[in-house]
Amino acid sequence: MTTAAEQATGPTGEATIGLATEGLAKSFGGVRAVDGASVGFHHGKVNALIGPNGSGKTTFFNCVTGMIRPDAGRVTYAGRDISGKPPHRIARAGIGRSFQLCRIFPRMTVLENILAAVRPPSPMLLLAPSRHHGDIERARSLLARVGIEHLEDVEARDLSYGQQKLLELAGVLMADPETIMLDEPAGGVNPALIDRIAGLVRSLNAEGRTFIVVEHNMDLVMSLSDHVVVFDRGRPIAEGPPSVVQHDPRVLEAYLGV
Repeated sequence: MTTAAEQATGPTGEATIGLATEGLAKSFGGVRAVDGASVGFHHGKVNALIGPNGSGKTTFFNCVTGMIRPDAGRVTYAGRDISGKPPHRIARAGIGRSFQLCRIFPRMTVLENILAAVRPPSPMLLLAPSRHHGDIERARSLLARVGIEHLEDVEARDLSYGQQKLLELAGVLMADPETIMLDEPAGGVNPALIDRIAGLVRSLNAEGRTFIVVEHNMDLVMSLSDHVVVFDRGRPIAEGPPSVVQHDPRVLEAYLGV
């Protein structure tokens, strides 16, 4: 089996670009949220997308994953043009994502929420073992993977926020994406669960999955990422290994105004 490290390098040893954008742009009224962004993310690696509040990171995610249609520019994945495709087409291409605010069905159980990733959100359809036994077994294995299998019959609204984050991640994994985009996975989560999420990202990456993570927790970014892209005012201003990016004068100016 090819390792993630082998997948992430081309014949010359250079990083292989998986997801890329060229001139991506999106405005809301007079505000240019994403401003001609051209950037590539390394296949098989943990990529971080960081930047000050309002720098366009979530809008960039939304344009890439089809949640909103960009005004201009191209999005490619594994060499294929996916610009402006609807979310279900993006998912079928091999990209899954989480959201800054968890998107779950609060009155459905944990198990029903996971099954909703591949079945319509109807309890009668979700829990029909004769038709979907394989899906149910896979859902339970993913709940075990993220450490909340004991909560499968609990309604999602009764979970802690950190547990909801784990549930959302398990739902993303249910579709078996090759690339996973996480929007602030550590936001509002206690330190113990942050460590668990970080461990899951590392183990899933070791199995060959690519990650692109928007995150404000710089300790997590610097310890978890292989490649960091820094946004400011809707476009990338710096990129590279964490050890290089954190000392880049352009990054310090964007964050600190120095």
